[in-house]
Amino acid sequence: MSEKVLMKGNEALAEAAIIAGCRFFFGYPITPQTEVAAYMSKMLPKVGGTFLQAESEISAINMIYGASSAGFRCMTSSSSPGISLKSEGISYLAGSDLPAVICNVQRGSPGLGGIQPSQADYWQATRSAGHGDFHIMVFAPSTVQEMVDLIIRAFDRSDKYRVPAMMFADGMLGQMMEPVVLPEGKDIKTYDKPWATNGHKNKRPHNVTNSLYLDPYLLEKTIRERFARYDIIKEKEQLAEDYMTEDADIVVVAYGASSRVCRSAIVAARAEGIKAGMVRPMTLWPFPERAVRKAAETAKAFLSVEMSMGQMVDDVKLAIDCRRPVYFYGRTGGVVPTPGEVLEQIKAINGGLK
Repeated sequence: MSEKVLMKGNEALAEAAIIAGCRFFFGYPITPQTEVAAYMSKMLPKVGGTFLQAESEISAINMIYGASSAGFRCMTSSSSPGISLKSEGISYLAGSDLPAVICNVQRGSPGLGGIQPSQADYWQATRSAGHGDFHIMVFAPSTVQEMVDLIIRAFDRSDKYRVPAMMFADGMLGQMMEPVVLPEGKDIKTYDKPWATNGHKNKRPHNVTNSLYLDPYLLEKTIRERFARYDIIKEKEQLAEDYMTEDADIVVVAYGASSRVCRSAIVAARAEGIKAGMVRPMTLWPFPERAVRKAAETAKAFLSVEMSMGQMVDDVKLAIDCRRPVYFYGRTGGVVPTPGEVLEQIKAINGGLK
């Protein structure tokens, strides 16, 4: 096994993307993700890759469209308002069945908001990454090591299903430093993309990258075929961690940086005799319904903890068909909840259980 190295989250994410075979990066600076672009600018040329700082986020996502069409593994990154500017291009990627990885190192919002960590882009990522009927895969790391592991998985799954994938981090994970183990690099020559527009040499029919369908019946057929692929993703690609859920009366559902806080609160609750546990989603789309539903077999109540005003609550309720009460606690605007605050919420819910 490789030795552990101490890395900042944004830089570990960028290094792992290169290891995963990313050879094109197009982006634009914005706090708190600028280190991703800065690292790529230094390291990509050393492996024969291309870094380009676009004139805007809109330009960057359309450059991604071109590189992906040619069959290359490519990535862009930004933070909350920058992702909004990329949303049209993300829709074009989805409408053309093109793989690509988009990193969102979130900040407080709406608008320009602030530069502190947030999880308030959940609805955007899981519901409205762009216009139209489509989904993107959304991966939610909670450690710098998971930023490494999940970015590699994002590239692999994006290629496998020809669906854009998002690394859904936040300013806290992007800026913190932790030890990580970096895997061996991938052989990028092995990627088989017969659909790519990379020159046919008169040996195959022309490939065309397109999201325009003037015949509404053909467009409907194409979208339905795409949603059949989404059903396969929902069946095979749900990821979650169960933490002390076997006998839990109160199950916390939290992801990313919030889950780190909740882990400490659950340990403290157990020390006080309260049976608390956690389901930690590692994919937000597809949402890990099975893990939440399994926890509902024994749980008496759920608590969704988020750095937002409660954007994940409905997904928890839908996963369990509202068979258990679902409570919410969150901080927003860039404020991170504390273990003590979450513990007080757990104790209050426990006091109301029969």
